[in-house]
Amino acid sequence: MITKLLIANRGEIACRIMRTARAMGISTVAVYSDADRHAQHVQLADESIHIGPSASAESYLVIDKIIAAAKQTGADAIHPGYGFLSENEQFADACADNGLIFVGPPTSAIAAMGSKSAAKSIMSEADVPLVPGYHGNEQSAEKLAAEADTIGYPVLLKAAYGGGGKGMRVVESAKQFNEALQSAKREAKAAFGNDKMLVEKYITRPRHVEIQVFCDEHGNAVYLAERDCSVQRRHQKVIEEAPAPALSERTRQAMGEAAVRAAQAIDYVGAGTVEFLLDTDNSFYFMEMNTRLQVEHPVTEMVTGQDLVEWQLRVASGETLPLAQDQISLSGHAFEARIYAEDPDNDFLPSTGTLHHLRTPASSAVIRIDSGVVEGDEVSAFYDPMIAKLIVWGEDRTIALRRLLRALDDYRIAGVRTNIDFLRAIGRHPDFQRAELTTRFIETHHDALFVEQEAQTIEDYAVMAALAENLIEQAAEHDVWRHARNFRLNQPAQFSLQLQHGDTDYVVNLSASGNGWKSSFSDAIWQAQLQGDQLQVSRGEHRFSVYVMHTEHDITVFSQQRSVRFARHLVADTLAQEGPAGSMTAPMNGTIVEVLVQPGDQVEADQAVVIMEAMKMEYTIRAAYAGEVDQVFYAAGDLVSDGAELISITADEA
Repeated sequence: MITKLLIANRGEIACRIMRTARAMGISTVAVYSDADRHAQHVQLADESIHIGPSASAESYLVIDKIIAAAKQTGADAIHPGYGFLSENEQFADACADNGLIFVGPPTSAIAAMGSKSAAKSIMSEADVPLVPGYHGNEQSAEKLAAEADTIGYPVLLKAAYGGGGKGMRVVESAKQFNEALQSAKREAKAAFGNDKMLVEKYITRPRHVEIQVFCDEHGNAVYLAERDCSVQRRHQKVIEEAPAPALSERTRQAMGEAAVRAAQAIDYVGAGTVEFLLDTDNSFYFMEMNTRLQVEHPVTEMVTGQDLVEWQLRVASGETLPLAQDQISLSGHAFEARIYAEDPDNDFLPSTGTLHHLRTPASSAVIRIDSGVVEGDEVSAFYDPMIAKLIVWGEDRTIALRRLLRALDDYRIAGVRTNIDFLRAIGRHPDFQRAELTTRFIETHHDALFVEQEAQTIEDYAVMAALAENLIEQAAEHDVWRHARNFRLNQPAQFSLQLQHGDTDYVVNLSASGNGWKSSFSDAIWQAQLQGDQLQVSRGEHRFSVYVMHTEHDITVFSQQRSVRFARHLVADTLAQEGPAGSMTAPMNGTIVEVLVQPGDQVEADQAVVIMEAMKMEYTIRAAYAGEVDQVFYAAGDLVSDGAELISITADEA
């Protein structure tokens, strides 16, 4: 059995692996970059080794540094987690060359599935159904465009050596093909070091259903049910569930057996996931095989009662699988919601900053939280912006979904924008509740999921923010220790607060009225008491509670319907927002990948002018209007800060 395990990863997956290793009596070693010096996975490990600068290309992706850390600490095995080096055959070889156990499949299996085109050939020979497409080696733009024309639009461009939605683009017409191809190739090259592309027919109403497989060195292979991962944005999974709803036992068995054939065709060992597209007629097609543990593995653990990391460590130690196929049973239903630091209302742009306030639902036998951060930690631009995975179980799908929504109501984060309200909107949508799922769910229901908040409702939230701020200020005035937070005081006759939500300013004026307050927005009488961060509110005859988090720069109000963040209206903030007329600014901290124009160029509205990368994703900055480029302020490779002026354009005269 493994005695000391180095985890070549960070964040929630590193913490999750360490918990199982510790329960098995295995010592753990963490590696960390400059940005992660105080990270939770470092705190949780028995030992830790610094491996370089914050950029993953100089730390978590440097094989020699990982191997050196393992040898220095006497580790006898390395678990790669997911992402980073988890599907890198050179890394698996380096482990073997240095006498280290690689907790993953053989190098040959990684290589076979690492090339999606090669994988398609292997799957065809193993009688696993395939989507029509081009998987060849000729990679000229002309060849790929011709193949797309032959297949018929829409088509899917996919990085041959990729995963996680990176290097992937849906192309609706030949006119869009070249720009989409170049963007996908750049993103694939940056993420995987290889820009080879596949072109496949894009099935318009598929579900994404994947099978968890496990194999050992003794020829045993099983599948542990399936997961439905259809709800995605930018090909990145948002909510996953197990088992897949409305899937017949016959289809489940057929998919499971096909997945096992896929694994056995490459002499697989360890945990793997075979991903399929499921069509409306129950036909299914092989997409890819991920030769690692999946982000969404907890939902399988919840419905099978198995610890898949423990299975990995036992198989890597040469043991047989813990269970045979007929011993694997399913119980209930589970959901996983990925909680990200991102702004769904702004094209899901990642959000960086400090987690000033972090409150989670209580963990239990039916609620699990996998996270690598605590309150006060920073979400940086260097890594994936996932904050946590919220996993819930229920006796059936209806109960599990009800628990998921309640748990989301209890999740409160301030300091960065999050997708929690968006997750709630998905879970409350009637089609999601009826399990009418496709991979285009978010696009199809965009208007319902991104419904604009009513101004009157925002005004109510602004009033609640002002009530809380008034009570906090009164507490500070009456208690020199500034700690009394459970009280109701005699309040002054007037209170005013200036706030900003989105592009709208809200000036909240409160005036005493009897035992309560009247706001400048309506004649309603408000009463409020503050207990910790909970604001107990009465608005007329309506009594309810919200939670309020305030910092120097913003105030966030959390209710069971949504969270609303207000920026404090400060003069400095207003001045900072007034950029030069005609400028294009960076939407976040990141790195310039390519500048597509130069001074003197004439550009059209919506023309791509700058490509930048942040949090492992590529973003295109486009001209807001037609005009002439005046200045370009950055070059490829430069680091830029959120809001930095990238390029200035003089608009054409109307």
